Amino acid sequence: MSKLAAALASIALAAVAGTALAQTQTPPPAAPAPAAARPTIASPIKDLIANAQTRAVLEKHLPGISQHPALPQFQDMTLAQVAPASNGVLTPELIAAIDADLKALPAT
Repeated sequence: MSKLAAALASIALAAVAGTALAQTQTPPPAAPAPAAARPTIASPIKDLIANAQTRAVLEKHLPGISQHPALPQFQDMTLAQVAPASNGVLTPELIAAIDADLKALPAT
């Protein structure tokens, strides 16, 4: 099992078990984005996966995330919310790299 798969499996277990991951505070919702806006690093993972351009960025950095069997357990979370339960796989540096690639995408 890859590090990513193991980390995502542990996230799913944490979410299902109702551990501290489920008890972490979430930031207040951001102002609504325009309908045509592309998802950002602050978007839920499911929104990043739903957009072809942002899904490609996620897959570049986290291969297989869009097809991960535990996706239903963490898809409503942001990458920053998932990071503490990722066993060190989803580092601040990796999130920053994903963010940089998302910001570098051409305007739609």
